[in-house]
Amino acid sequence: MSDLALVGLLVAALAIIAAAVAAIQLLRKARLRRRALRRANPANDYAVRTDWSRSTGTVNYSSFVYFDVDRDGSYGVADRPMAGIMVRLFDGQGGFVASSRTNNGGYANFAMSTSALTAAIRVPAAYRFSVSVPPGWRSPSANDTQSIEFRLAPGSPAGLISQDLPRPVGLAPVRSLAGRMAAGGSATLSVMARGQVTESRTLAPASAFRFELADDADTVVITGGGLDRRLVLSPYPTDLGLLSPRAPVDEAAARTIGFDDVTGRGFRKIPCGHAGLDWRNLNAMANDHTKDSEGYVNGNVSGDHVAYTSSGYPAEFSRETPFVFHSVLLSAAWLKAEGETALIESWSGDRLVASDEMVLSALTPLRYAPMLREITRVRLSTKHHWQMVVDDLVLTS
Repeated sequence: MSDLALVGLLVAALAIIAAAVAAIQLLRKARLRRRALRRANPANDYAVRTDWSRSTGTVNYSSFVYFDVDRDGSYGVADRPMAGIMVRLFDGQGGFVASSRTNNGGYANFAMSTSALTAAIRVPAAYRFSVSVPPGWRSPSANDTQSIEFRLAPGSPAGLISQDLPRPVGLAPVRSLAGRMAAGGSATLSVMARGQVTESRTLAPASAFRFELADDADTVVITGGGLDRRLVLSPYPTDLGLLSPRAPVDEAAARTIGFDDVTGRGFRKIPCGHAGLDWRNLNAMANDHTKDSEGYVNGNVSGDHVAYTSSGYPAEFSRETPFVFHSVLLSAAWLKAEGETALIESWSGDRLVASDEMVLSALTPLRYAPMLREITRVRLSTKHHWQMVVDDLVLTS
């Protein structure tokens, strides 16, 4: 083919494209004129719909996932929506269709429409919703995979409906207890449930321990070697840090410092004097203040606000009068920082009393419970400078 013929083909193709673009523009202008005429006519302001044969809208069809705090398999007042959980959609033949992570409200959304070509759910069929259960977690609701049948429904917003939405899916981490023994001496650790000892372990000197807790475990008691302490368990994994001899701590005298009373708005730097402490590089923020912020949502256990280390830089809380640092809940702020290492350093005056490292998750808080006496300053930092989420700081005077 000669160069002249190629040029002719190119010119013809460009002419066809130009004609198509012009036709699209004419159609768009005509549609806009019709819309303008409808809007200009007051009779259309509150018109009753008479033609229900078409559906041109798109609807978010949602799978809801929650943190099952009480592990009873039912979404209740004690439970919280979970952010960042992956949900996958499959067709009736098991073929993968789409995936979506839950948002700050706990919803994984899939577009549904018979008219939008980009919608995940477009035709009547059976679809399967599969919630990806994180490693070390389980689903007390036992419904992490659900099949839903869809049928045509002309006149509905999307043109498709199902008999019902997927049932809420509850997730809970397998609780664990961790800690380290100092050199010299040993102790006995007892796990209790409803006042009865269900398990006992001997803690050897200079050793680390970590083990899973039964669902009904509610208290841990350590005796011997001057390490005597008692801790009421929470719904979250717990790390006791380095165990060293100290006087027992009275949990009954403990007070929990939250961050809901720092501000009624979305965000505020925590001022010195809040809860009688001095604060450095810690901000209080509503858990839904930042979009796609999994750890800010999942790390929030009470109220609507959490604290976090500003821009991931080391932060401190302190007081001239010594206090007992009982426990605190810590999380990674983002799934991108899953597995970030936290360093918690506790000081009494100029003396470093304890220094503990622990791995954080953006899916669940870790309860760090060192139960340290005569503390005047605590420093919080992360190895890779990702933000650390802080909630329910427990101190005693």
